[in-house]
Amino acid sequence: MPQPGSTQPASTQPASTQSGSTQSASTQPGGTQSTSTQPGVPLRELLAALGGPVGDGPVRVAAAAGGLEGVVRHVTILDPEEEPHAMPGDLLLAVGLRGRAAVGTVRAAGAAGAAAVAVKGEHAALREVADSAGVVLLSVRPEARWEQVAALAHAALDEPPDAEPPDGGDLFSLAQTTAMLTGGGVSIEDSANRVLAYSRTTGPDEADELRRLSILGWQGPEEYLARLRDWGVFHRLRTTTEVVAVEERPDLGIRRRLAVGVHAGGRWLGTIWVQEGRQPLADRAEEVLLGAARVAMLHLVRRRTRPAAEAGPTRESVAGLLTGTVAARTAAAQLGLDPVRPVLVLGFAVHASTPDESSESSQELARTELANLVSVYAAARHSHAQVAAVGPRLYVLLSAPPAEAVVLGWAHEIAAAAHGHLGLAVRGAVGDPVPSLARTAAARESADRVLDAMASGDVSAEVAALSEVRPEVLHGEIQALLTEHQEIRDPRLIALRAHDAEHDTEYAASVLGWLDALGDVRAAAAALHIHPNTLRYRIKRAGELTGLDWADPKTRLLAALLLRLPG
Repeated sequence: MPQPGSTQPASTQPASTQSGSTQSASTQPGGTQSTSTQPGVPLRELLAALGGPVGDGPVRVAAAAGGLEGVVRHVTILDPEEEPHAMPGDLLLAVGLRGRAAVGTVRAAGAAGAAAVAVKGEHAALREVADSAGVVLLSVRPEARWEQVAALAHAALDEPPDAEPPDGGDLFSLAQTTAMLTGGGVSIEDSANRVLAYSRTTGPDEADELRRLSILGWQGPEEYLARLRDWGVFHRLRTTTEVVAVEERPDLGIRRRLAVGVHAGGRWLGTIWVQEGRQPLADRAEEVLLGAARVAMLHLVRRRTRPAAEAGPTRESVAGLLTGTVAARTAAAQLGLDPVRPVLVLGFAVHASTPDESSESSQELARTELANLVSVYAAARHSHAQVAAVGPRLYVLLSAPPAEAVVLGWAHEIAAAAHGHLGLAVRGAVGDPVPSLARTAAARESADRVLDAMASGDVSAEVAALSEVRPEVLHGEIQALLTEHQEIRDPRLIALRAHDAEHDTEYAASVLGWLDALGDVRAAAAALHIHPNTLRYRIKRAGELTGLDWADPKTRLLAALLLRLPG
């Protein structure tokens, strides 16, 4: 069922507890507690996450006599069989303790300087203990799952959970990216209607009653599941790959939503839902959902075949194709591609427009967000699109691609979506097509040539195909070659520039202007704002000073190239 929003990032999953142990995000191998300091987050900010993104979350403040000005640095899950143990700045999750049974834990937390203690249910006496101990007491709703509370807390602290992440992984990123592109609240479920990942929402009135009820259980209420079965929704999700619409039912607290089944090999693996909020869904919401289903399929297949995940399709295989380090037939078998079909590669690079955006951490975050967006967008338009990063750049490999003009249009749309949804300035390039998968590295290199020319300023467009900017790209590459290898420069032209600098003349600029005008003296003189006779004199004088014969085509070609180099 569609799930409510969360502050939980892609890499954060619900933590789990183990009987007879005390788990903590700060616990090191061997059971020792880390002494490293973390900046943490203000308690108020953490409570905003735990309070629930739909306004009716699993946690609320029960007692805070000392205020909410503390800072939380760690999340510690306490097993009821263990002695209370806390450190300054801890948020203690008192698993299995209710009412008076938690008194000792609350007192120990206050004595240790913990920031807060979370306990299931309500108890007036416990509030008094918390106030006297000087610790914030949080009340967790009885129906909430501790895994969910831990996941939200870890997400707010931007730290990994204690346990190995369960089946979800990058599905959280996929859910958030899909929500961004569709304009709705997204959730991803398995075929048993268990929630695997969901997107966050922007406000409490964005989620309908179904999301409000689902947030605590990580699974849709049975009464709603039954209605969807009666309406034939699940039958269509199981038997087709089409997007299914569920119309608004105000009497049941259900807003309009779209859903698509995730299928592999004829098997239904799960569902992606998007619920409409206050604003209508985006025009291309259905197309985005189809792309998201193709991306989610890989995650759900790995989830079902986790021991054999290494043999499945991976971004490493795609990256190997792009760099030429993986054999085409090997990668084709892994990725389900035809090795003898043509290939086209799109390249994308995040353009840092401010010093802050150029920091390593900012760039890494930007590339991650862009990768999620591009994966969904490309999959929506090409069933066999493969996405992978090589260094700081992101590439889309298209086997048997459509016409270049179509792919170029996709690149423009992706760049526009990255700017509109992520606030990223993105450059996009379409390389030359190659005849087979074995030539993928050459296709990537042709896209890189365009991105390199954009970075150097030789190509001013933000999105372009090599075929339409080839002169600018070639010129820039030749200029770079001449700049790097000074030994192939003509010393006579260097001397002409030196003469201009020493005598305040403009012979070099005049010759270059004349060459650019293809020898048309009047046109060149007009562009230089001088009399044609003045230009004729300068060209003649430049020939006398250098000994160069302007009637020689090779001399003119070299002069046109070399006189453009920086002095």
